[in-house]
Amino acid sequence: MIRVADATFVTTATRPEQYPREPLPEVAFVGRSNVGKSSMINTLLGRKKLVRVSNTPGRTRTLNFFDATLESRSGRQRVVRLCDLPGYGFAKVSKDERAAWQEMIDRYLTERKQLKVVVCIVDAEIGPTPDDAQMIEFLEQAPPRILVVATKLDRISKSQRKPALAAIVEQLGLPPSAVLGFSATEKIGVTEVWQGVLEGVDG
Repeated sequence: MIRVADATFVTTATRPEQYPREPLPEVAFVGRSNVGKSSMINTLLGRKKLVRVSNTPGRTRTLNFFDATLESRSGRQRVVRLCDLPGYGFAKVSKDERAAWQEMIDRYLTERKQLKVVVCIVDAEIGPTPDDAQMIEFLEQAPPRILVVATKLDRISKSQRKPALAAIVEQLGLPPSAVLGFSATEKIGVTEVWQGVLEGVDG
């Protein structure tokens, strides 16, 4: 069992020189705009408003770093740093701004040595989009471990959840059981996502 003993906002960055300097293992959260990244991070951290949640797609425009102090049953503590990235696939910004976002995201995902795991979030209700498939294909060329998580599972009836996850696995061409289900509303998948994250951090 993993307990979040503390969670704090660290900093906001758009360029490498603004990244935090401490050599902590980092976990990035990527997904299309409005997929529920901020809600997922808040739920994983056991906080309601640490990460700003907005109904307006494209609100996150920077890399936002948060520290999570995790405590095991034995009382051992460790700090893992989370990074909330801007959502992709949102069209209502200028082409130049989209290009700048993409460059910022690509640079962080490919050059950040502290980055150990990338949590790639897809919408369980609508399934993976072409942007999701493109992002996973891009990430497969990068060093960090990929953890695919299907969020908003509460919007699907219980009988349809396993088939929905299986369909996502098939659509993305992933191994069986490669996609974890998650719901910020029903607190589904919190332990499983943390376990997957820590396996990647320790691996």
